This record gives sequence, C-alpha cells and structure tokens, in this order.
Amino acid sequence: MYFKDFPTTLYDFDITSNNKKETKAFLMTDITRNIRFRRDILSQITVYDEYDIIDGETPEIIAEKVYGNAQYHWIVMLTNDIYDYRADFPLTQLSLDKFVEDKYGEDADAVHHYEDVNGYIVNSDTSGAVSISNRQYEELVNESKRRIKLISKSLIATVLKNFKDQL
Repeated sequence: MYFKDFPTTLYDFDITSNNKKETKAFLMTDITRNIRFRRDILSQITVYDEYDIIDGETPEIIAEKVYGNAQYHWIVMLTNDIYDYRADFPLTQLSLDKFVEDKYGEDADAVHHYEDVNGYIVNSDTSGAVSISNRQYEELVNESKRRIKLISKSLIATVLKNFKDQL
C-alpha cells in the first residue's frame, strides 16, 4: 500500500541472453521518494494516542488492530520514525534472551553500569549506586521501545490525503 501511489519511471537494464547483450527498459515504481509526516503535526499531542506494544506485535498487527487495515503499517512506522522494525521494535522475550546470550555470552550478568535512585548513570562509588547488569540494560532498552505514538483513527483519511499530495 505504501508504494501503491508512487510514480513510475523507465529504468534501463542490460540483459544478456544467448550471449547477446541488449538494453531493455522496464516501467518501475520510483521508490526513491522520501515521504515523512510533517513535524508540526506530530508535535501536537492531541493528534496521536500512546500505545504500548504487546510482546510479539508487529506494525501490521497494530495497524490491523487500531486502524482495521494491516496495510497501514507504514503509518505506524513513520509516525514513530521507525525504519527497521527488527531493530526499532521491541523483541519478544525469547528473542531478547537469545540476543543477550549472543551479544554477552557468559558476561550477560556482569555489570554494565551503575545508576542512582533517579536512574542516572553514576560511578560505582556514588552513594546509593545500584549495579545494572548487561541483561538488565538490554531489557531496559527493549522496554523503552514499547510505548509508541499512533495517529488517531479519525485522522487517517487526512493522513492518506496528505501522503498522496506529497507524491
């Protein structure tokens, strides 16, 4: 759906067939367009709702659940500046455990850093400093990806119109 209304362009390909080289032109979708939402719209808190991603949800699942159409997954992603849902979406617990094991091995429970009561990173000798392990750190990073913004369902028609106008 995201690329459906993008313009097309002729693209030349060099093709070799039976030891004969020729150039053929094909009509291709111009995927080089860079479409983003206007920052002034996204900065208005009344335009979106906050949503906490449930373990295992994908942009498609969220779009289907909230907007009634899985093909609006790109709206979920662009609203949150997410371009790689594998890196920018929270991992499932099983995937997170594997990630930590692969990244840290036997050092998964070693100290990553220390924090004070306010959650600020401090030196280990700071009064009240608490150690945060590599595993805890990766869990905190993963959890920080759970809360996203969703454009209100009532504004989807406007978003789609603005999207088409930018093409």
